[in-house]
Amino acid sequence: MKKDDDLAALAKAIDAVAPRRMASANDSDLHLAPPHLPYVAENDPSIVVDVVELRRLDTTMRVYTAGPRAIRANTPGIVIVPHLWGVDATIRDIVRRFAKAGFSAVAPDLYARFDAPPGDDICDRTIFDPFAKRIERRQADGDIRAAALWLQARSPQGLIGITGLSIGGRYALMQAADNNDIYTCVAPLYGSVENITPDQIHIPVCGSYGEHDSIIPADNVRFFRTLLSVPNDIRVYQTAGHDFFDDRRTAFAPAAASDAWKRTLEFFKNYLVPKR
Repeated sequence: MKKDDDLAALAKAIDAVAPRRMASANDSDLHLAPPHLPYVAENDPSIVVDVVELRRLDTTMRVYTAGPRAIRANTPGIVIVPHLWGVDATIRDIVRRFAKAGFSAVAPDLYARFDAPPGDDICDRTIFDPFAKRIERRQADGDIRAAALWLQARSPQGLIGITGLSIGGRYALMQAADNNDIYTCVAPLYGSVENITPDQIHIPVCGSYGEHDSIIPADNVRFFRTLLSVPNDIRVYQTAGHDFFDDRRTAFAPAAASDAWKRTLEFFKNYLVPKR
């Protein structure tokens, strides 16, 4: 009991030791980057892309999915929780990148109930903030879990990991705490650690953050890392800010994003791919 009290006190201390959010270039200079080809095209012959509909209690949720052409009983799965702009071109490309690497991947539409616009060509956060605020934790838990169970049904012997960008990274960490019966490991890409109790996370963590993130203070992340008791690889990139992994917006930091992808992919291969 004392350990729980100590951990709770340490978690609350994060706000006391870390700087408060201040305006930065991340907020004022976020624009669409010049158009470019995706990392993995939808018609790539080595993968199969689909959109499936999962029945929820109060709606039908669309899930963007991709996987290798040959799905086996032990094919590992990855859930990609979308960022503020939903299942946009960036998220869809990430799903395909994982598929190209041999994983069965899904991205659930957490805005399914709200008639949100497509996020492909939007950088104004105020358009999507109202939708994001309407998402309740229980709803997000259920929707993300449903996507994971769909993966599990396709490959009953396959292990499942979870990742996400920004708000999606935060939900990925919440899933690690709330649904650790499903996931083998979690790899948030700059997901907020605020009010997430490290002692509730019992699976390995690989996290990628930016030193100049105006939304998620880097000191919060470093402090959170000291509280984890599970294997972890959490890195704060000195040249990156928020959204640094999003190559379709000007916050993209190529060197940090490339290293984060390499580390995340190796992390999932290490924990999810069956050893021969």
